Amino acid sequence: MTNQKASLPKAKSRISVAFTVARIGGFMANISKKKLFKRTENGGRGRAIASSVDLMRASSPTRLNNSPFSLSQSPWIFQLPSALNMFDQITTASKGKQIVMFLDYDGTLSPIVEDPDRAFMSNEMRAAVKNIATCFPTAIVSGRCKDKVYEFVGLAELFYAGSHGMDIQGPTKGYNNKYNKTVLFQPASELLPMIDEVCSYKTLSDITKSITGAKVENNKFCISVHFRCVDEKRWGALSEQVKSVVNQYPKLVLSLGRKVLEIRPAIKWDKGKALEFLLESLGFANSSDVLPVYIGDDRTDEDAFKVLQSKGLGFGILVSKFPKETCASYSLQEPSEVEEFLCRLVNWKRSMGALLSQSTLSN
Repeated sequence: MTNQKASLPKAKSRISVAFTVARIGGFMANISKKKLFKRTENGGRGRAIASSVDLMRASSPTRLNNSPFSLSQSPWIFQLPSALNMFDQITTASKGKQIVMFLDYDGTLSPIVEDPDRAFMSNEMRAAVKNIATCFPTAIVSGRCKDKVYEFVGLAELFYAGSHGMDIQGPTKGYNNKYNKTVLFQPASELLPMIDEVCSYKTLSDITKSITGAKVENNKFCISVHFRCVDEKRWGALSEQVKSVVNQYPKLVLSLGRKVLEIRPAIKWDKGKALEFLLESLGFANSSDVLPVYIGDDRTDEDAFKVLQSKGLGFGILVSKFPKETCASYSLQEPSEVEEFLCRLVNWKRSMGALLSQSTLSN
């Protein structure tokens, strides 16, 4: 493996970032330096969150309808059909193309739980992910710290993109050894001391003491303040306290995830950019020979769905029991359906391989 070190010139915000990118199959991923340091759309210093509580309620993609009837009866399901029901169409679209799998973790591979430290995936789901990685290049793309996600998943065959893609590592084994390389990309490494400082900042630490149920989690390149267990009457106070801390750090911005306030580096980088980086690293930049499939449940996954939609490339699959605004193409209701979809995809791939082998022998 050949590693190359490159330093980006200072941007207007005076952030200079050094990063390491590994060659995969002789291909060097190239990231636009100008695009990297544009402010995030959600950002600007201490983003002004108008109607904080309303936005916190909608901290996953906006629900369009809370109707009591079954999701399978909802008109929404016709706009965003089940990926299980449309499985044949998805596999047909992959003809002559390399499928690349992208999977969120919380709410996709594991159920959403009150304690984020106990978001364990089932053994059956782990087996499904392991099998899918033997068939296709597979990445876990999460807002969690990369090391924490690896601890949960425990599979060396995968790419891991933690901190919303700001910390990317490749597999150490798997997929026919073709992608047995390490990719390291950390576009905000210079800000790590600042993030550590904010995480240990007295005011931020006091939040967990003064607001019952709040939990601060250091995800290395971002800080997550979970409010899933906080009384809704205290959400506004929580938001204001977090904003008061972020306002003191102009190189950081505040955004919303699924029942979580997130403090991130003020750079234009998200799960969509991570998806593009991994595709480019694998040699599929601007390629018509690839079919990315991204499965996620959070509003942060919408950045990846938007990339696929804008490029007319692959499919986004939203995991949700409720109708939501989304740029995804298909839906699955819960992690158990994600597991079923992955298992079906593995079986389809293996059956296609068996047919190919028989055809080769007969010739």
